[in-house]
Amino acid sequence: MVIAVATLLYAYPAIRLSAQESFPTKPPASTALSPVRFPPFQEVTLSNGVRLVVIENHEQPTVSVALSFRAGATADPAGKEGLSALVAELITKGTPTRTAEQIAATIEGVGGSLAAGSSQDLFTLRASALTDHVDLVVALLADVTRNATFRPEELELARTRYLSALQVNLSDPEFLAERFFDREIYGAHLYGRMTSPESYKAISRDDVVKFAATRLRPSGALMVVAGDITLAQARALAARHFAGWSGTPAPVAPAAAAPVKGATDILLVHRPGSVQSNIVVGNTTMLPRDTNYFAARVVTHVLGGGSDSRLFQIIREQKSWTYDAHTALNRFHELGNWQAVTQVRTAVTDSALNELLHQVDRIRTEAIPDSELVGAKGFLVGVFPLTIETPQQIAQQVATVKLLGLPANYLHTYRERLGAVTARRALAAARQTYRRHALTIVVVGDATQLYEKLTAVAPVRLVDADGKPLTPDDLVPKAGPLVLDRGQLVTHTDSFQVVIQGNPMGAQVSSLRQTADSLIYSEQLSIPPFVTQHTTVVFDPRDISVRQVDQTGSVQGQPSEIHLRYGGNRVQGTAKVPQPTGAPRELTIDTTVAPGTYDDNALATIVPALPLEPGKTFPIGVLTSGDGSTRVFTVKVGDVQGVTVPAGTFQAYRIDVSGGQAPFVFYVSTTTPRRLVKIEVLGAPFVFELVK
Repeated sequence: MVIAVATLLYAYPAIRLSAQESFPTKPPASTALSPVRFPPFQEVTLSNGVRLVVIENHEQPTVSVALSFRAGATADPAGKEGLSALVAELITKGTPTRTAEQIAATIEGVGGSLAAGSSQDLFTLRASALTDHVDLVVALLADVTRNATFRPEELELARTRYLSALQVNLSDPEFLAERFFDREIYGAHLYGRMTSPESYKAISRDDVVKFAATRLRPSGALMVVAGDITLAQARALAARHFAGWSGTPAPVAPAAAAPVKGATDILLVHRPGSVQSNIVVGNTTMLPRDTNYFAARVVTHVLGGGSDSRLFQIIREQKSWTYDAHTALNRFHELGNWQAVTQVRTAVTDSALNELLHQVDRIRTEAIPDSELVGAKGFLVGVFPLTIETPQQIAQQVATVKLLGLPANYLHTYRERLGAVTARRALAAARQTYRRHALTIVVVGDATQLYEKLTAVAPVRLVDADGKPLTPDDLVPKAGPLVLDRGQLVTHTDSFQVVIQGNPMGAQVSSLRQTADSLIYSEQLSIPPFVTQHTTVVFDPRDISVRQVDQTGSVQGQPSEIHLRYGGNRVQGTAKVPQPTGAPRELTIDTTVAPGTYDDNALATIVPALPLEPGKTFPIGVLTSGDGSTRVFTVKVGDVQGVTVPAGTFQAYRIDVSGGQAPFVFYVSTTTPRRLVKIEVLGAPFVFELVK
């Protein structure tokens, strides 16, 4: 099945300046930094063990409350990763006295907000509203924290959303690169654990209830209240609404040590057909209280912290290899990391990686010139006040300081300590932070194009997108004739709706019929006003090989046409392929193909007839009729799952198909004759759902 989508182009009117307008030739002189008027905060420990921090700010009549527990993803039981995130999703969805709708209506009715979230280290509930409604805010916060009901139907809805989001994310090369990077640098450490479809499915309501009951306890929790309020008022509110709340949270299992690397190497994640590579380079760094943080922060900004950084200027501006190249210095409670991230065309992956490593070498061995050092410090120092403008931002900053165990004067001296970083101190921090000879490098891309080139940069380990080890021989799957179950190829007509971003936007009708000497698949696709397309594939009924493919239609107003004849291990014909700009491209196709090669328009017929079993993988030789090239597609059969479409609910195999320009998923019913009930184009907002 081929889905044709044209790029929509929008024209913007040019904005011109008159000749009379002029600009200064020099920037204005810098002024002295204004002192940061960070409001003082007061801290007390309540009788139940909650640390209450109050930051008074009476400039605006608003109050923000954040209640944090050390119960983030690191508290998830092994095999049930994602539990804390599900608890955060569900905790505001109902209590014995309020439904989810009532909670939402109550807080929104006073112009406030209430939400929960889970990070690596922390589970946090946040609420805010105008000062007049602070009593209601704290009452709601206490109610959901102590009395959430975690209704089973809400859990199933949340589980479905998380599974769907993970499925989309696992098709995203940027997500894959970050996921593999974390796993590589942290290993068996709690930060190295990852959610999976299996972990989400393993979570029961009892797990959710137990997590909330044992982890969200007051002793050691942190409540930060910021805004138009006094300590006495905040203390009284906490005492009234959290009265009788007591308990100590269950301890989090000790973290295993992160692996110690002895040499730089590359983990190459094979993503067949990728036209670009996603690169992440870095290593673990320091504990949050390490005094080298400020110098490392400045160095990381010089290397890749903004549009004036070295990586951005060289890899993007000078080389034109990417749209973005940046670095980050991440602080966690246990062990932080630094990373450099970029995405480049497949053809320049090795060049971009070599350049990135060269810049790491430079910043570790050469003192940063004053021009760069002053600019980086000026930016970091100057932007800090923008992070403490609102009560919510102030509360977040104070909570971070407290939960990371940073000094009490950390926020008040932040700008001064950044400004005091010298070139010598920056060089020492770079050598400590960037372990050039023990870096982790993750590259997600088409390994058939990358493997040989990357071996010249560093030793390469190969895995597939699931983390399964591969060898170089695995990069070229050996496709051949398929064994098909002819009992699945029966006369039928199926109607689909085409859903784009959740809205029905078109229709497709497909049919399979048997004639005296042929098996004929026909497909009529209409997504007005973008695509109309009629496709016919003629098979030889003796061996289900393709004889003929004809396709006519239009894409975004451009004609689309394919006429191919298969026979004698050869394909001949013509194609007219729409282009994002300009006239359609016309091709003459005359090429030899291996036995068992199928046209890409035949896959909707062939895949349901394969001997499907969970865990099986089929390499299929495919001619992509839009460009005349032959590739090996990988068809991977996943678990059976319930799939609901307008035609009903089906038990269906999830079948991932990769190797083309975009990966997609077929959902094929398990009952004979099998039916194609749903199609998802990963990375695109298209879903085809069986209607009848």
